[in-house]
Formats: sequence, C-alpha cells, structure tokens
Amino acid sequence: MARINEHYLKLQAGYLFPEIGRRVSTFTDANPDADVIRLGIGDVTLPLAPAIVEAMREAAFAFGTPQGFRGYGPENGYDFLVKPILEHDFAARGVSLASDEIFVSDGSKQDSGNIQELFGVDCRIAVTDPVYPVYVDTNVMAGRTGPADDDGRYEGITYLPATAENGFMPDPPSSPVDVAYLCSPNNPTGAVASRENLESWVAWARKTDALLIFDAAYDAFIQDPALPHSIYEIDGAKEVAIEMRSFSKRAGFTGVRCAYTVVPKALTGATAGGERVSLNGLWSRRHATKFNSVPYVIQKAAAAVFSPEGTKQTREQVAYYMANAHALRDGLGAAGFTLYGGEHAPYIWMEAPDGLSSWDCFDKLLREAHVVCTPGSGFGAAGEGYVRISAFNDRANVDEAIARIRKAFAS
Repeated sequence: MARINEHYLKLQAGYLFPEIGRRVSTFTDANPDADVIRLGIGDVTLPLAPAIVEAMREAAFAFGTPQGFRGYGPENGYDFLVKPILEHDFAARGVSLASDEIFVSDGSKQDSGNIQELFGVDCRIAVTDPVYPVYVDTNVMAGRTGPADDDGRYEGITYLPATAENGFMPDPPSSPVDVAYLCSPNNPTGAVASRENLESWVAWARKTDALLIFDAAYDAFIQDPALPHSIYEIDGAKEVAIEMRSFSKRAGFTGVRCAYTVVPKALTGATAGGERVSLNGLWSRRHATKFNSVPYVIQKAAAAVFSPEGTKQTREQVAYYMANAHALRDGLGAAGFTLYGGEHAPYIWMEAPDGLSSWDCFDKLLREAHVVCTPGSGFGAAGEGYVRISAFNDRANVDEAIARIRKAFAS
C-alpha cells in the first residue's frame, strides 16, 4: 500500500486563488450577464512587449534550421541571459556576483517552494504575517510544522505580524529561528523595505547564524531609486541571504515562465555535526537533478528584456500598472477608504469597511460591485480585515472598478 505524505492533510482547505476562482465561477454561472472586473489574482494583462515577441519569433524560427536548433540547455541558464542579469540587475547597483551564483528557472513561485528542500526538517521557520501562501504551505508539506490553530497559524512557525503600526515591515524575531522569508516589495501589502529595515535583518541573521530567503519578484515597481532593489546592496548579505527574482511582473511573463534565484557561494548551512556546507553547491545539485533548464526560446525572450528597446517597453508597462495603482489610491482614498501600498508595488492593501471580515468584503464587492479582489485573511491571520486589490488591468476597468466600489459602500 502506498502511504501518503500525511503532512498534506494539515493544509487549510484549498489554495487561496482556486477558492477565489470557485466563488467567482459560482457567481458568474448564476449571473451570466454580470460584467465582472477582476482585480484579484496578480496576473498581468498587457501583451508582451514588441522586443520580447521579436526575440521569441527569431529564436523559434532558428529551431527550424540545422544551425539554430538547440537541445538540452545549461541547467543554470545560457550566458546570453545570465550576463545581462549580472550587469543590469546587480552591477548597476554596485553588487558583484559570479555567473555560477545565478540559477535561471521557470518561476519564483516554484523556486520559493523548492528552496526549502535544502533545509532539515527540524529547521525553525519565520514568516511575516500576512504572507505569500507558498512560503508557509510548502514547509507544512515538508513536515516542519504541527497542525494549524483556529486562526490558521501553524504550530512550529514563527509569525511576525506586519501591521500599519510597523509599516507592514516587521523587525526580526526575538525567538530562535533558522530560516526567515522576506518579500519586498511585499505581496500582499504593497509595502517596501527601507535600507535600515534590511540592514537590521542582515545584522540579525549574521548574529544568530540564520538564513534569509528574500523574494524580490516586484523590484521593478520600486519608484524611489534610493530604496534597495536587492538584499545584496546591504553589506554582509551574501553570507546570509538567498534572493529570488522573476520576469513575470516586470515583463509580463506570467504565461511565459522565467525567473532566477541567486545563491552566493559564501552562503553556507550546517550539518548535524556542525560541518559547514555550501548552499550554492546543494542548490546546484538539486537544480541539475530535478530541472532541465528553461527553454532556449524563453531565455532569448528574457534576454530581450535587457535590450534598449526591451528595457524601454517593459518600463512603460510597469509605469502603466503603477498609474493604475495611483488611480486606485486616489479614487478610493478620496472616498474615505483606508489604504496602504500602491506606491512601490502594484497592490493596494485596503482595510475592509464597516468592520467586515475579509471574505465578507470579498463577497460584497463581487455581489454588489461585480469586482473581484483578494481576501486578506487568505494570506494569514494578520491579513484579516483587509483585502488586496490588484492594479493589473486596463485603465478603463480600473476607473470603472473605483466607481463601483465607492457606490457599493456609499452610505
């Protein structure tokens, strides 16, 4: 008899976004004429930039020629992509990394779930709360937690409440922790870490021999050039941090799939006997064993993001989404809603009006405004009483959604 991994049975109901999809489908089936505006899941809506499409076309055409055909690619990524990553994402901000510290993958969601395989089952995990669900759920699946309590918090995980009082960027924990997950700009709250906040985290990790997993999937949305885009802009971070980045939101690759993870060679973990082991070597081994590289055509498309035309076009797309975010902040803020985020991220973190719960607010907006948001409680107990509104849509829909939301809660 095949025994199942019973840790999966600890998971709370379904994954957040399929549950949203189920509720929306139920509503639209019952109301087929409803014009539903979807500002829930953080999926892009603009088409791929022309420079990216042209790079994909040329690469696909080359596959039909003897000279241009490619088979298996290098597991860590082709040099034509890794080199511009090093130049534009790091060297341009004063960070020096080696090419074999970059691991090109098919998505940061996958990397953030897979990275926990490097760590022992007894490692103590910390997350900010609210949090991207993948960080928590994959550690539950791996057996690092006990059951969840009535608030949905799992025994064995240290939760660090991210609240309006701390700018949704909590300080490091006071209790012992081995691995801590950080996300900046933050999904779901839209908050961005200051240099001082990241310095405190790096100092804590160095002092306590802890590891930071830093998710920078939304770095392209940071509007203030003085704010750090990479944790490696902080002195000493290469000894304590893994960083993940994605082309999904910066270049519209949610349906194309390309990302990368940085594992510095200076970063180590410990065996049970205290021997220090290179995490770069472990991740390289895992990557080569379980992954056969991102397709050549996709890596050519990703490399085009760094071309002069690609840089210009993708920045214009980011600016479009940020203009939507600003419109949401201005339009809903003027109506008296309490809002956060939307300044350095494509998400608005809105306090549910009238004391509604997150899911009650979701249902009200779907039922009365025909607008889909994301209930904050789906990101953790500290997200209760909030909803996340995405700026990923066209401007006309965003303006219409603002009017509908205001009307739904008009006194």
